[in-house]
Formats: sequence, C-alpha cells, structure tokens
Amino acid sequence: MADEREINPWLKNALELGPPILFFIAYLRLEDTSITVGGTAYDGFIIATAVFVPILLASTAILWKLTGKISRIQIFTAILVVFFGALTVWFNNDAFFKMKTTIVYAFFAAMLGIGLMRGKSGLKYLMGDRLPMADEGWMIMTKRLALAFVAMAIANEVIWRTQSDRFWVTFETFVLPAFLFVVFMSQAPVIERFSLDEGDEDGPGA
Repeated sequence: MADEREINPWLKNALELGPPILFFIAYLRLEDTSITVGGTAYDGFIIATAVFVPILLASTAILWKLTGKISRIQIFTAILVVFFGALTVWFNNDAFFKMKTTIVYAFFAAMLGIGLMRGKSGLKYLMGDRLPMADEGWMIMTKRLALAFVAMAIANEVIWRTQSDRFWVTFETFVLPAFLFVVFMSQAPVIERFSLDEGDEDGPGA
C-alpha cells in the first residue's frame, strides 16, 4: 500500500504487546479490589477488563496512524475484545472475556482449515509478500499452525474453566503467546527448505 510506513520495531512491539501486559498488571493490582456502581459490585477482573478495552483500541488506533496500515487480524481481534469486553462488564461475568480467547484461536484455526480444504494457504495470503516460499512449504506451515490454534483454543477452555483467575490471566498473557512464538520459530527448517529467490516462481530444485 502506498500509504504504509515503517516505524521503530520497538515502538511497534510496545503498541502490540503493551495492552495485554497492562491488562496483566492491572489485574494483579486490582485483584482484591471491588467497586460498586449503581448497586452492583464489580471485582478486579471486571475492572481490569473495562480498563483494557479502551487501551487496546487506543493502541490499535496509534499503530494505524503511525504505519498507515492495520491487519485484518488486528481488526478482528479488536472487534471481539470490544464485544466480549462489553458483555463482561454489562453482565458482570468474566466468562465472556475468557471465552473470547477461545473464539479467536478457534476462528484462526477454522479459517486456515477452510483454506486447506480448498487447497489454499491462508498464511500465504497474509504473509506471502514478505516471505517468498513455495506453495508446498506454505501448505505445511498452514497445517501446523491450524493444529497449533486448535490446541490453543482447547487449552484456553480447559484452563479458564478449571483454574483460578490469576492462573488464567498469566496463562493467557504469557504462555499462549510464547507457545505460538515457539511454533513459528520451529518452522525455520520449512522456510529454509522451501524459500524462493526473488522472482523465482517454482519450488526447490525446479
């Protein structure tokens, strides 16, 4: 896109990773706090959620302003955060916000799976312009990422339904992103094997 601009990578990471980390910090600070509004008592988790939503929206807006671009994944995630965050506060029930994570990962798995059934790679659609690679490599990576997202969705459901709020907040903030990072990093051999030189339209050994 003509309007897309590069920004400092550290600033970009801060804008993308800052909101969930701030949610984690806010929850720890407000864990034992309760406020009453209109006769309804809201615990620390609900308060932290109410704080997190505008922070995420502000961060996304700043990132868009600075780069001139916002990904479909960021838009989808922001919509779900606003929707389930609003339900969490409105019904004073943290289950909505916890289910949001499951739905996000299940959606990603479903989208990649639908593409695979059609013989197409959703990852190539999202990342192909920045990572030249043969179609076979994209299909391998897409299958692995789809399975990873399924595992993450299942893990989130098990954790939020069986563990404490503090455990889930830590798991959702650090463990799931770390697992996804490891999955991506573990694809280095696939990327190396199937990478294409600039202008090369064929696979390895063509």
